[in-house]
Amino acid sequence: MSSSVQAADDLIDRLLHARVFDLSQTVHADMPQLPGLPRLSLSLLRRHGDARREAGYSSAQDLLVTISHAGTHIDAIGHVSVEGRLHGDRPAQETQTGVRGLRALGIEEVGPIVRRGVLLDIAGMLGVSLLDPAFRVTGALLDRCLRSTGQELRPGDVVLVRTGWGSLWDDPERYVSREAGLPGVDADGAEWLAQRRPFATGADCLMYERFHPSENGLPVHSRLIQGAGIHLIENMNLEPLADGGPAAFGFIALPLRLLGATGSQIRPIALA
Repeated sequence: MSSSVQAADDLIDRLLHARVFDLSQTVHADMPQLPGLPRLSLSLLRRHGDARREAGYSSAQDLLVTISHAGTHIDAIGHVSVEGRLHGDRPAQETQTGVRGLRALGIEEVGPIVRRGVLLDIAGMLGVSLLDPAFRVTGALLDRCLRSTGQELRPGDVVLVRTGWGSLWDDPERYVSREAGLPGVDADGAEWLAQRRPFATGADCLMYERFHPSENGLPVHSRLIQGAGIHLIENMNLEPLADGGPAAFGFIALPLRLLGATGSQIRPIALA
């Protein structure tokens, strides 16, 4: 047996015996979503029995209508501009010209994501099931949590920040928390992350950003996506990892190759 075949067999064996953690939320019409945006709709375009074949079988097909930022999804780098400029000082107005989405920095530029992942369980470190609304996850908290894991962050990693809010997915009103706000990484935490240059960072909230309704702007999106070129993953389910999962793991996610799209639904998994 050649060395390449043996290596492939060894890799397959490790994968088959790995623990798999599904980090996605279930997608449905009543799931939590940003207010004011079109909701997901799934309907049977063709039902069983509508067109019966001679052999006696029939097929059903659905029609799915959704925004690319619903459910567990990843943001393309072209998702956020600041003062009319995208990441790399590219003019946003010129980049979005046309009817087929972005001409550059769209989600189709993101290949299959196979990276080292690290969990920073802020809620677990603080001994709470979930963080308070509008709780600030600062750089100091992220650093303290990282040190508690015994891990280090390497450029190109995927950093997942657990607030505990993923457990509220089936309670949309509490999860969206329109009046009280959302916990998450704040501007200081975003700077801490940007300095460590991860490929992406994700969290278990409606948006990857500490949010309070009395404040405006998206400082974390602006710093990480537009400034540092770091992808954000939102609406993750990090409860499986928090329940006895490892702090470091293999991370796999496959964005759809939607030409010109500003984001894509994904089904991320952790392997350990």
